[in-house]
Amino acid sequence: MAVTALYRYPVKSMLGERLERCRIDERGVPGDRAYALVDVETGTVATAKVPRRWGALLGFSARCVGEPNGEPPPVEITFPDGSVHHSDDEDIDAALSAAIGREVRLTATPPEGAAFEEVWPDIDGLAPEAVIAGTRVRDEDTGEPVSRFDLAAMAPQPAFFDLAVLHVITTATLRRLRELAPGATFDERRYRPNVVLDGGAADGGADFVENGWVGREIAFAGGATATVSIPTMRCVMTTLAQGDLPRDPDTLRIVAKHNRVEIPGLGTWACAGAYADVTSPGELAVGAPYQVR
Repeated sequence: MAVTALYRYPVKSMLGERLERCRIDERGVPGDRAYALVDVETGTVATAKVPRRWGALLGFSARCVGEPNGEPPPVEITFPDGSVHHSDDEDIDAALSAAIGREVRLTATPPEGAAFEEVWPDIDGLAPEAVIAGTRVRDEDTGEPVSRFDLAAMAPQPAFFDLAVLHVITTATLRRLRELAPGATFDERRYRPNVVLDGGAADGGADFVENGWVGREIAFAGGATATVSIPTMRCVMTTLAQGDLPRDPDTLRIVAKHNRVEIPGLGTWACAGAYADVTSPGELAVGAPYQVR
């Protein structure tokens, strides 16, 4: 079993960059979610989890300029029109605001009480009804409820992660989803993982192998270890058009139909992949072996 892909997303909700190797530590992949846009009007951290307001972010891509060394690295941002801007440009906020159609500021420092919003599309089984009702702050024009959550609930703070520092998904899970709906576009990029792992047969042929990894340790050949904390709850963002991938609601509907997972204390959620905490720093490389123990 080996690492098949590595990804970093320097600006939250923008397309990221594929890596051949990287180092991970207690804060995840250096440079990952180093920046985010903050809505000037509301103070909310922008995320494509609310597509009508922020889905356009997936038309941008970002990459680190040089390797991060502990500080937020300079980032190059390619806009939907192909123009290239940089995080340290004096007019970057104005350029982003004009392109998105809403006043924003690019920041590497989460605001105090940082939170994000998430819309709940009309798909059965995404999340517990009690959670949706208890976090609901408004409705979209479509009637879809919108919830508000604190950022980085399971990560060292301050940070721009939704929940945890490392997101892992296996080729086995993606393969199973394609078997369940051959006409849907189950591309790994939709799920915005940091690490894609080849695996499946060694895990007993389970449909969604990461479900059984909670509490177990992933040991990478480069010395890094990560302990799996919970399955990854999926959201509307996986369905959106991004890069060369079309909009495809089935990529979420099938997960909600076939892999609802009971998460202790949190209820039952539609899941694919897993979150993990980095327990020992080290190197990751595409093609390098790993073990789950």
